[in-house]
Amino acid sequence: MDTKHNVFYHSAKNMNEVEDNSVALVVTSPPYPMIEMWDDVFKNQFKEPLNEDDYEKLFKNMHALLNEIWLQVDKKVIDGGIVCINIGDATKTLNNTFRLFTNHVKITNAFEKMGYLSLPCIIWRKQTNAPNKFMGSGMYPPGAYVTLEHEYILIFRKGDKRRFSKEPAKLNRRTSSYFWEERNVWFSDIWDFKGIKQNMQIEKSRKRSGAYPFELPYRLINMFSVKGDLVLDPFLGTGTTTLAAIASQRNSVGYEIDKNFEEIVANNILSSTNQLNSYIQKRLDNHSDFINREINEKGVEKLYHNPQNEYVKTRQEKEIQINLIQNTILDNQNQYKTEYKTNQ
Repeated sequence: MDTKHNVFYHSAKNMNEVEDNSVALVVTSPPYPMIEMWDDVFKNQFKEPLNEDDYEKLFKNMHALLNEIWLQVDKKVIDGGIVCINIGDATKTLNNTFRLFTNHVKITNAFEKMGYLSLPCIIWRKQTNAPNKFMGSGMYPPGAYVTLEHEYILIFRKGDKRRFSKEPAKLNRRTSSYFWEERNVWFSDIWDFKGIKQNMQIEKSRKRSGAYPFELPYRLINMFSVKGDLVLDPFLGTGTTTLAAIASQRNSVGYEIDKNFEEIVANNILSSTNQLNSYIQKRLDNHSDFINREINEKGVEKLYHNPQNEYVKTRQEKEIQINLIQNTILDNQNQYKTEYKTNQ
């Protein structure tokens, strides 16, 4: 099954290139309101200048801009589709008063207002061991403040659970399974891996990207979609969601308002095959290591046979198919095409 990946360089307020009711999964990390690195992104889109000291209004208007995108996202998502949003809250000292801006609450309210169901969210811990990380008055109570070392991965579903009642959809779902030992890690409500910083090489672009690490969208795509599904990222940035979709054998579409990212995204996609295959192979190797431990401790009779991976823990894993990437090419101006190696 080949996959296609479209990237468009304009605001996701207009996603006419995507059919309504065609997106099975949204994985994205929008600009964070009230975070300094994103301030200009928001302020450049305000219809009229706002008083810089009116922080409540700034916060409200930043989320009003995001809400315009969420309304467009809703048009594209299928019934039963899932929306995953990585967002962090913001802290600022304003007029000598320290306070928290709860971005995750604003976004949750927006989706519930559209009729989405909130599902259990994930806390992504991005801890730091810096000795000066604490905020406030140090050792004097009660004036110190808890340090934010986490972000949220909010998870919403549009309507009832998605059904796979007929073949070949049922078979495709079975081949899209994940391993038992992966489930136990992925479906925990706390993920514990570090974020990344990316320095941009294009002078006209902003100097930093808020890109999340590859592991984050890769897990979400495998958890909440099946092979061949369409994955949408309306805030694509450097293209991490696209790479995760390629590695997962899903189709994808992304929007990035900053056209200066085009060269970065293209290079990331076209040069990614070896790196993504190494990641996929590591996933398979980790499973083999797990199975070897199971055999040593419990014996092979406790396992099920899988033609690709020899043994698996449960019956539901028996038809998993995880394919390495053959190549990815630029098919046309906005579309990349990925071919996969067939399993022998």
